[in-house]
Amino acid sequence: MIPIKPIFTAKAVEKNKPDLSQLPQNVATQYLAPGNLNLSQLPPLSLYIHFPWCVKKCPYCDFNSHEVRNGFDETAYLDALRADLEAALPLIWGRKIYTIFIGGGTPSLMSAAGLDRLLSDVRTLLPLDGAAEITMEANPGTFEAEKFRSYRQSGINRLSIGIQSFNSRHLAALGRIHNGDEARRAIEIAQANFDNFNLDLMFALPGQTMEEVQLDVETAISFAPPHLSLYHLTLEPNTYFAKFPPAIPDDDLSAEMQELIHTRMAAAGYGNYEVSAYAQPKRASRHNLNYWNFGDYLGIGAGAHSKISFPHRVIRQARYKQPKAYMDATASGNSVQESFEIQPDEMGFEFMLNALRLQDGFGVNLFQERTGMLLNSIETELLAAEKKGLLYRDHQTISATPLGKLFLNDLQQIFLKSA
Repeated sequence: MIPIKPIFTAKAVEKNKPDLSQLPQNVATQYLAPGNLNLSQLPPLSLYIHFPWCVKKCPYCDFNSHEVRNGFDETAYLDALRADLEAALPLIWGRKIYTIFIGGGTPSLMSAAGLDRLLSDVRTLLPLDGAAEITMEANPGTFEAEKFRSYRQSGINRLSIGIQSFNSRHLAALGRIHNGDEARRAIEIAQANFDNFNLDLMFALPGQTMEEVQLDVETAISFAPPHLSLYHLTLEPNTYFAKFPPAIPDDDLSAEMQELIHTRMAAAGYGNYEVSAYAQPKRASRHNLNYWNFGDYLGIGAGAHSKISFPHRVIRQARYKQPKAYMDATASGNSVQESFEIQPDEMGFEFMLNALRLQDGFGVNLFQERTGMLLNSIETELLAAEKKGLLYRDHQTISATPLGKLFLNDLQQIFLKSA
């Protein structure tokens, strides 16, 4: 096992450590006071920006997305995003942003001028790392070559393209607005403008065969994307598919599909660094790695979530979900609908829910660095997981065993302390 190294070296952390003494007084009083945790350093910080609109709501989608029926007020939403970010600045005072992810919905519905304004506002208000990874999600049904050239010029340096399948029949069953030819054309436009991009694919689709899965994977590999995300279709609550479930492959066939994908991706030189993520060497998503390593992220936009650390506590926030409610709340000076502190008895589960998704595990020191708690605070749970054969650890690394990866939910649940 190769231990996961911290994203920062100790020297870099010290150099970029925020001056907490300069926090506004109201924030310092609330978050710097003695608490239950003791973080020796703050984690890396990412920015997530949510764009809530899409052309059509997909029947499997449980994300905060809303169909564009009569258009949307781009200027008003960009105004709200800026106001939201300005109001959140005291919580991240002096901290540098290392990655940005613009997700949705369908962010590629934004005009070129709107995206340029958004990134300009971010640069004005936040210190960005010189090598910041800036990703934007894009739907193949919204690709226009000129607009995507403009996106690149504005600062987007990585695309995440929601292909899902190259099979037009499956795309129709998934409610996608593009077909197989448009999927291929979108990738060609991405290749012409970006040297870093991800393709999202789904498998275990309604009526899908092994041969069709293999053809989707081979087609994706033929474009040599630096990164591929391959997701099992799940019937999430509160979706159309949950109410009217389609006939999807059974567990045995789904497992065969997953094994085929894993074998073929490895043969093509892609490392499976996280449950659903495959990347060429050194092309893993830095934004996603920050999530899995229990880093911090500020989320702005309708329904966006945040996790922000302070020396003695870690908080989570959620913005108002409905776009109008979010914009109204932001105009009133508070876009945050919910804010709470992660309690010590919840911290082990929160950390493991993320870090155990990493295929190579994580370094033993990372738990204390990111939670402010000693590793022995979850010793009982670690021993229980080891006893069941779900977890491996040595003096350097903690990781799920092959059995633990097959039963990841069961492994993670071990760390959920009962009230």
